Amino acid sequence: MIEADVARIRAASHGRPGRPDPKAVRKAADAARRDSGAARHERRLTSGTIAALRAAGFERHFVPRRWGGEEGTFGAVLRAAAVVGEGCASAAWCAVLWAAHGRFAALLPEEGQKEIWGEGPDVRIAAALMPPSGTALRVPGGWSLQGEWGLVSGVDHADWVLLAAPETGRPGGAARVFAVPADLVAVRDTWNATGLRATGSNTVVLEATVVPDGRSVPLAALLAGDSTDGVPPCHAAPAHLAGGVMFCAPAVGAARRVLAVWSGWAQGAAPGRVRPLDRPSVQERLARSAAEIEAAGLLLGAAAGRADGGAITAEATAVNRRDVAIAADWLATSVDRLFRTGGAHLRDTEGELHRHWSDVLTIASHGALSLEPAAEAFARSLDGGADGA
Repeated sequence: MIEADVARIRAASHGRPGRPDPKAVRKAADAARRDSGAARHERRLTSGTIAALRAAGFERHFVPRRWGGEEGTFGAVLRAAAVVGEGCASAAWCAVLWAAHGRFAALLPEEGQKEIWGEGPDVRIAAALMPPSGTALRVPGGWSLQGEWGLVSGVDHADWVLLAAPETGRPGGAARVFAVPADLVAVRDTWNATGLRATGSNTVVLEATVVPDGRSVPLAALLAGDSTDGVPPCHAAPAHLAGGVMFCAPAVGAARRVLAVWSGWAQGAAPGRVRPLDRPSVQERLARSAAEIEAAGLLLGAAAGRADGGAITAEATAVNRRDVAIAADWLATSVDRLFRTGGAHLRDTEGELHRHWSDVLTIASHGALSLEPAAEAFARSLDGGADGA
């Protein structure tokens, strides 16, 4: 039965490219920029932006080809999310997470994958994986799952939710991940941040619900990636090897837009006054920030390349964690320097520069992009002691 479903889905998706369509990605960026004001006000993405992101192919990007997906590359999703991030980092954040969570769902048992993608690969999946929360109790045929999970980005628009919970009822029970239809969870409106304001990273609550074994997998297995011979790199890559690249992608686009908006200000001048760009101090800040933003993009591109085609080793993982954390720091530093240099009108809370500045700083503060644990892992890798997960 599953084989017939696979054949049908493959036929329906025949001829689609293996990466986000550049024209569709640009349209998504334009839609995200156009709707950014309404999205910030409502603290969630608009329906127009959601449709444009779907058309760009983010949801299906890492979905297995047998379900009609692309099994795409990290480099492609990095570039696409950065473009969308120029329009709205919140839209890029949700887009890249919906793609990433499809990658995780591809590690569920086959029957669970069929439930999610049996009707097609364009499925939005939200997730709350770290730290695990709630409780999971073994019952015949599955698990009784219940609890509360916070910071679930894009959940208002999700079809499914991946929830991590520790096993209860057994000493030292490990955490597991469970795929739950989104209509079974209640969403509490708890997200009211300054940065990434439109991501709707709210809290979900689930009453005791039985999740079958086919929709569950150990969290450790999910984070480690699929080590089976012949699987595509996007499913083999451990979370630490590739995750930071995707988290940081929206910040690259937002930082590039900050540079463009700021440069427009610096090149202008009131009648009879010297342009800001003609002042040596402004020129120096421009040079530093432009170089840092470009360098961050190069670091992330190299990290994506290692995740896409390099050997999966503890050393490669440690280098990627190091480079992504440094890139995030450079992006935050560069946009903060420009923000502090710009004129007072650029700092208006409703202005474009302020929006992108707060988004970049919020992204850079994410735990996955923290320099301290990344630096520790890199130092340990020199002695062969880094964890390859």
